[in-house]
Amino acid sequence: MLSAALMFFLVMDPLGNVPLFLTALRNTQEERRQWVILRELLIALALMVAFLFAGQGLMQILSIDNAALEAAGGVILMLIAIRMVFPTPEKNLREPHTDDEPFIVPLAVPYVAGPSLLAIEVVLISQNPDKWLTYLGAIALAWAVTAVILYLSGFLRRVVGDKTLIAMERLMGMLLVILAIQMMFEGTREFFQG
Repeated sequence: MLSAALMFFLVMDPLGNVPLFLTALRNTQEERRQWVILRELLIALALMVAFLFAGQGLMQILSIDNAALEAAGGVILMLIAIRMVFPTPEKNLREPHTDDEPFIVPLAVPYVAGPSLLAIEVVLISQNPDKWLTYLGAIALAWAVTAVILYLSGFLRRVVGDKTLIAMERLMGMLLVILAIQMMFEGTREFFQG
């Protein structure tokens, strides 16, 4: 469970999302910001849990093989990780601005419950469908730590500063590169053995 929770946590990238949340909420009334953050986090959790249970059925309807799903999850994870480690002005994870109070997009989706996280959920649950309770616990644990960090985002940014947050995001990105390569290798091996 801890291994899956760590992977989910790294993909959610709460430290990298602190500046994104603050940027998206800059036009939101100050007294509503904490409520909006909490609401968006709960929406993201509901989506992640729903996808954990419905994602495998969707993949069966589309006739997608586990090997292809795992390799694709690794590729998606690799693309996210590369953007975390080497952001460019044209292709970064930043949202330019939000004119009013955000709802679902971009805070809940894709910042917390992004496509890479949902793909990883499907990969894990399709490999071990009997471990759904473990993965549910891992999602809850990763979400809880992410929620605390993002709920305290304003305070955290004042304490550690933007440079530290950026450095932590790069470090998380490097760990995700390793996880992505492992997923691609496992998907490739499963394809050739199957």
